[in-house]
Amino acid sequence: MSGERVRPRVAVSSCLLGAAVRFNGGHSRDRFLSDALSDHVDWVPMCPEMDLGLGTPRETLRLERSPDGPRLVTRRTRRDLTAPMKALATERAAVLRVDGYVFKAKSPSCGIHGVPVHTGEASADRRDRGLYADGIMNAHPLLPVEDEGRLHDEVLREAFVERIFAHARLRALFEGDWRPRDLVAFHSRHKMQILAHDPGAYRRIGRLVAEAGTCQRDRLAAGYGHAFRTALAVRGTIGRNVNVLQHCLGMISDHLDPARRADLVEVIQSYQARHVPLSVPLALLRHHIRGAGATYLRDQTYFFPYPDELRLRNHVPA
Repeated sequence: MSGERVRPRVAVSSCLLGAAVRFNGGHSRDRFLSDALSDHVDWVPMCPEMDLGLGTPRETLRLERSPDGPRLVTRRTRRDLTAPMKALATERAAVLRVDGYVFKAKSPSCGIHGVPVHTGEASADRRDRGLYADGIMNAHPLLPVEDEGRLHDEVLREAFVERIFAHARLRALFEGDWRPRDLVAFHSRHKMQILAHDPGAYRRIGRLVAEAGTCQRDRLAAGYGHAFRTALAVRGTIGRNVNVLQHCLGMISDHLDPARRADLVEVIQSYQARHVPLSVPLALLRHHIRGAGATYLRDQTYFFPYPDELRLRNHVPA
């Protein structure tokens, strides 16, 4: 197992870490973020309402429908904060250097989905984003983004955490004095992880890396970075994981006796049938990979996309 431990930098709505910045003077501390994940990431707390000088406690805000798009207004005094909030989002997006963002759910400024847009006293629909979150997400479409509510879902939580750690490793590579051979080595470690998300991208990125020695450095970084982040944004599936598990089994099959090989086949089939979580075949494969001395597989990020302590692959697929 690789000793590489890069800490993601993750922007977060301050209230989710326990800061008393909510409209009512309180907070919305989330246990997974402030306890479990805090040991492994570097948070970049942000609160757009506080940054606009609204203070706390403060008048509540809401989105209202208009011909020019949703407008952010205070409920009682009818102060229109649309322009300053959009300007803040543009300013922040221009300098944002993070590996992910966790927003406050349902907030008219920070919500990423299901935010009500009002027409008069009626709530017209709940399909919009908060004004600030919309600016950030439009400027960084490949940035891993979630809200604390969606992170209660085990599948979404695992997908988000996997992506922020992958983004962090890529950022660490490109922030250093890297050479084409370093990118080749990085890609080699991530091959199985990419394959589990997007087999088509796996082939396309492979062709890009094959030209690493002849491509201009900045162009190579931009092209690889976009392709890598796009591939990881594709949701992994049971079928794609089974494909990777079987691929890895094939690479060590000659080192296994028939009984051990049969055990691995059986446990992969159990995962495919949704009887056991992904952690079960992965643990058995990792054990046999170490025994076979298969260095290439041992170093694959697919087997340790984030710290094992987070225990995010222990859910049985629905």
